[in-house]
Amino acid sequence: MKTTYKASAWLAAGAMLASMGVLAQEDRTAVIERLADEVFADSTLSREEKIAELEWFAQAAEPFRGMEINTVAEGLTTHTWERDVLAPAFEELTGINVTHNIIGEGDVVQNMQTQMQSGRNIYDAYINDSDSIGTHIRYGATVNLSEAMDNEWKDLTLPTLDLEDFIGIQYTTGPDGSIYQLPDQQFANLYWFRYDWFQREDLQQQFQEIYGYDLGVPTNWTAYQDIAEFFSEHVGEIDGTKVYGHMDYGRRDPSLGWRFHDSWLSMAGMGSPGVPFGNPVDDWGIRVDEESHPVGASVSRGGATNSPASVFAVTKMVEWLRDYAPPEAQGMTFGEAGPVPAQGNVAQQMFWYTAFTADMVSPEVAVTDDEGNPKWRMAPSPVGPYWEEGMKVGYQDVGAWTFFNSTPEDRRSAAWLFAQFTVSKTVSLEKLMAGLTPIRESDIFSDQMTEMAPKLGGLVEFYRSPNESNWTPTGTNVPDYPRMAPLWWQNLAPAVNGDISAQEALDNLANDLDNIMARLARAKVFSTYEPILNEPRDPQEWLDEPGAPKAQLEDEMPQGTTVPYDQLMEEWMAAGSRQ
Repeated sequence: MKTTYKASAWLAAGAMLASMGVLAQEDRTAVIERLADEVFADSTLSREEKIAELEWFAQAAEPFRGMEINTVAEGLTTHTWERDVLAPAFEELTGINVTHNIIGEGDVVQNMQTQMQSGRNIYDAYINDSDSIGTHIRYGATVNLSEAMDNEWKDLTLPTLDLEDFIGIQYTTGPDGSIYQLPDQQFANLYWFRYDWFQREDLQQQFQEIYGYDLGVPTNWTAYQDIAEFFSEHVGEIDGTKVYGHMDYGRRDPSLGWRFHDSWLSMAGMGSPGVPFGNPVDDWGIRVDEESHPVGASVSRGGATNSPASVFAVTKMVEWLRDYAPPEAQGMTFGEAGPVPAQGNVAQQMFWYTAFTADMVSPEVAVTDDEGNPKWRMAPSPVGPYWEEGMKVGYQDVGAWTFFNSTPEDRRSAAWLFAQFTVSKTVSLEKLMAGLTPIRESDIFSDQMTEMAPKLGGLVEFYRSPNESNWTPTGTNVPDYPRMAPLWWQNLAPAVNGDISAQEALDNLANDLDNIMARLARAKVFSTYEPILNEPRDPQEWLDEPGAPKAQLEDEMPQGTTVPYDQLMEEWMAAGSRQ
């Protein structure tokens, strides 16, 4: 982890002079060289290339020197580093004072929603999840970055921005081919497990005797369940500590929604093939027509939110949480549950966010050895029985810079410069090493990440694999993410608590999703791609047709299958670079 950049009195004086617009050329050159050599020492660019990028920012910012702007992001390590390191460095370089606010994710969404609806400028730029891409393309309130870069921001767009180098740019691109958000950080949810326990010969032999196949990385949900049962019920205790075969969270809370709509149903195989987004049925179960108009979430309208595959997925989540996770997990939120595996009593977790990697590599935690090497590894999550080749495999969170037309043009333009600075090649590798949320392919394949890889438990190997592109965010089928996302935790919490069945909860959810889409369509709030719902018909008619929604399988728990982790890594690396 990189230390926080703290300006000395001399540097503070330099920033003050810069903000006053009186920074001499020789002083600016000294600032640029020091930033290139000390603050951003690690970069895929040469020293000369870094200096050229920094010089470009200093010159492009001339019309905005002395301005004060406000940007906002959620509380991730990456964004804290942007606040503590990048904002002061940018001010010193450009004379633009940036207050990079760090608030809760829900508050980010709420403020964004308020600005969209009221037209009142709250923040000059937002780092907002690309999950809202379907919202941004429909309301017409968001700056179309492709158009802006060709027009009003033509002279304010970094010549070396290199959009093709961004590994998540496809997730911030609309059906019209335009880019609406600029990726800033990215992390996936993967399978996490105790590699040291899985390598023990006594446990391998015991597992083989009970289940008839090898203990390894599960490739299907049956194997995951077998391993969860094995550690919880048959192993029970390791080195005097009670151990569990599964970890999750179940508290009635907005974060419970992320647990489900961040591709859990899709991991079971609910949707349609298609990467980055299932077409015509996405990982929320929402179906769109050929013109990208949402036509329904309910099976009766051709959607799959309450389909048999979805019921299977929710049922398994509830069962595993109840039977194989620590009892306190049922009362935990996302944030509370995230650090639990680091305590050393959990064998595996199917739905583990790589954003917690930094918390897992500290020498002080129970899951690293005396040399600080991880006792754990991350690998692809197993897929459910409804999954088919060509479908997405899991979820990635892509926080991306988002700008609104309601922001005054000068403030928006100054914020655009800061946004580019935070993702520029001069800066991005240092940011990756600090927060472990990669955005650029060039950084992922850097020598620095090769050196760090052994300490990161598979993170680097995952992002270097061509398979990484099968982990994708919520797509363009969701017409209003801020309004529709709460429906998930509100409707599925009763199922997690055991008050109603998974089928009842999903029927309620699908109905609510359809109702809100219908209301939005009637209100004529969208400028394009508005919902045009199908008329309901007998659900069986849709289930009898090919593709999603899919009819219930006779056997939803086939024979468990696993693969040795080291073999899996060899296959990933043999596949070469990302596609």
